[in-house]
Amino acid sequence: MHKHDLGQAARKFAKVCEILEKYDYKSDKLVPILQAVQEEYRYLPEDVLAFIATTLDISPARIYGVATFYSHFALEPKGKYVVRVCDGTACHVKGSNPLLSEIRNRLNLPKGKTTTPDLLFTLETVSCLGACGIAPVVVVNEEVHPLMTPVKQLR
Repeated sequence: MHKHDLGQAARKFAKVCEILEKYDYKSDKLVPILQAVQEEYRYLPEDVLAFIATTLDISPARIYGVATFYSHFALEPKGKYVVRVCDGTACHVKGSNPLLSEIRNRLNLPKGKTTTPDLLFTLETVSCLGACGIAPVVVVNEEVHPLMTPVKQLR
């Protein structure tokens, strides 16, 4: 490892230590710890999960189990802007598939990929956003965009 890489790793784990300290290094606070880590890094890096397991003296399998059980946790990096396209019944009937295809094309996302290489955008589909009356719906981070079409521009 280069000196620069060691410095980055030290800073990375220092932030994780701050988070662990905030939760008093208690393993029963694993979910909020993982939420704080994801908020910091936008996903749960594998090396950070291993560090947390060692520090809290719990098995890596338990941490991985929690991280994969809750759908809001991500094990892969997410973009700065997370674009969620609803594909629930109402949105699907009103054209969410062509909308999804258009967004994928505009982001130049290869098939099977959900995040742009520059980590700027992540494209996800969700089962229902609970906004059926304004379908199809796209949510960018926390901002709702109703009645979307493939040609309507996001603001």
